Amino acid sequence: MGQTITEKILAAHCDREAVRPGEFISARLDLVLANDITAPLGLQEFARIGAPRVFDPDRVALVPDHSTPNKDIRSAEQVRIMREFARAHSITHYFEIGRGGIEHTLLPDEGLVTSGDCVIGADSHTCTYGALGAFSTGVGSTDFAAALATGECWFRVPASLQLVYHGVLDEWVGGKDLILHTIGRLGVDGAHYQAMEFTGEVIAGLSMADRFTMCNMAIEAGAKNGIIAPDETTLAYTEPRARHAPRLYASDPDAEYAQVIEFDCSGLEPQVAFPSLPSNVHPVSEARDIRVDQAVIGSCTNGRLEDLRLAARVLGGRSVHPQVRLIVIPGTQEIYLQAMREGLLEMFAEAGAVVSPPTCGPCLGGHMGVLAKGECAISTTNRNFVGRMGHPESQVYLAGPAVAAASAVLGRIAHPREVAE
Repeated sequence: MGQTITEKILAAHCDREAVRPGEFISARLDLVLANDITAPLGLQEFARIGAPRVFDPDRVALVPDHSTPNKDIRSAEQVRIMREFARAHSITHYFEIGRGGIEHTLLPDEGLVTSGDCVIGADSHTCTYGALGAFSTGVGSTDFAAALATGECWFRVPASLQLVYHGVLDEWVGGKDLILHTIGRLGVDGAHYQAMEFTGEVIAGLSMADRFTMCNMAIEAGAKNGIIAPDETTLAYTEPRARHAPRLYASDPDAEYAQVIEFDCSGLEPQVAFPSLPSNVHPVSEARDIRVDQAVIGSCTNGRLEDLRLAARVLGGRSVHPQVRLIVIPGTQEIYLQAMREGLLEMFAEAGAVVSPPTCGPCLGGHMGVLAKGECAISTTNRNFVGRMGHPESQVYLAGPAVAAASAVLGRIAHPREVAE
């Protein structure tokens, strides 16, 4: 019996020829990461373990991104703990503001994750790196602490769910729409503790930005990880970046899947997740009467340069609706700089948007765009739970950057064609 790509990566990291779903294993890790929300608790637990040093200072990444630039004394203290730990343990990859960005956008761009890696992070959206053909998953702060000391983590090998996408995408449909459509079909627990393996000709035609978006939101269907087998698109991304050699895996033709689900993507509209679950998904044509107070374009889901270009294509020469606040958040400092070089930031500012430094802030209702009671936002972020972006009586609709930009112009949820064509 053959193996899936997820099983192959896990087997390679525990020196086995093969592993099977349901087995408990201990796997070596290529990278361990945490942010300013999750790291301090993990570092406290690391101190309790009594380990004198981290397992490898070159394979630990600490990224302040959730409440940075620091919004208050408490967030400043959180980052201080990380900063001092990084200095004390000579952590190579501590990313200060101005030289970093949002962790799940930053680390692949820095080449710290590549194909075939096994990665854990104290953040649920660590599954993003599956877009590179890596096994990556989120863990709690205590598992992060143990991994800091040992360089290993235990796993129950997940069964795999094969998702096959056929057809031809509409001009305005991308990775965000595909993953929202998928979550709408599966539900928020439809892939519970499974590997979501994205395949088919539609996936093969996606950019890396769209692939990152899809794998990022695998957790919103309850998955252990999301993954896409590496191909020429992957290699074109990793070759100029990767700091260690990629290992290319693919599922065997006779690999066993818990389920195979096929999608016909031809004719698919841009998708919108209504409050208050990522699975409450509707085509944009069913959302056009919904007024918005705020639009957010960014986050680890849609803050890449391609996302900003798409938003700028919609916004170019137009103005943000006078009753809407538009916040644009480049995912990293380098993306910010490139967007500046291309004139995108000037275009956003002239349209009436606020351009933020790289931060997760509004996604978790932390800062840089918190919602008041009764307010409604359209956002390219990945969660829209009750109170996620602010007041418990606010509402969040999830969509891709083109829909968010069009909605900012018209003051209501809109198809990009209503603005850009």
